Amino acid sequence: MASSSAGFVTGLTAAALATIGFLAHQASANVPADLGRTRADSTPAPGASKAPRDRRHPEALPTGSGQGERVVYSVDDDRVWLVGAGGEVRRTFRVTPSSVDPAPGTYAVTSRSNRVTGSDGVPVEHVVRFTSTEGVVIGFSAALDGSTAKPDPGERTGGIRESRADGDAMWRFATIGQPVVVVP
Repeated sequence: MASSSAGFVTGLTAAALATIGFLAHQASANVPADLGRTRADSTPAPGASKAPRDRRHPEALPTGSGQGERVVYSVDDDRVWLVGAGGEVRRTFRVTPSSVDPAPGTYAVTSRSNRVTGSDGVPVEHVVRFTSTEGVVIGFSAALDGSTAKPDPGERTGGIRESRADGDAMWRFATIGQPVVVVP
């Protein structure tokens, strides 16, 4: 009797998760197109002033972007830094932003997928997710075809696109729980 009860509970749980996934998909597919682009600067996070930049060296890590091992993403500069535990920049690269920006702040990698279809319908790899904004999941990914085209501004997408080589580096570096610091 115990095994049939466990099977019943497992079946109900699976059905509930499938229903939630279906409803979430339906909700995201029916977002009105006139909502426009969400900008992080419309509701700045506390203490999220523009980090000072070295304009002579745009690849330099923004001051005030945290300490320790972390991913730093600059919304204004469309750039990512992979920072080691001692504060050394292991890699920096340009990215193509999504149509929905994350708010400045500190997050953590919450999930990863090796290969999926992006919210824009493009097959992607090495997806590293770290937050969501108004129902749009935000994360880094690389298109399988290597493209980094700007997203359709009429579509609400959260995929921050990187080259395949940069996506490989991100995948190796940003495991679950890795801090992600978003700066303006």
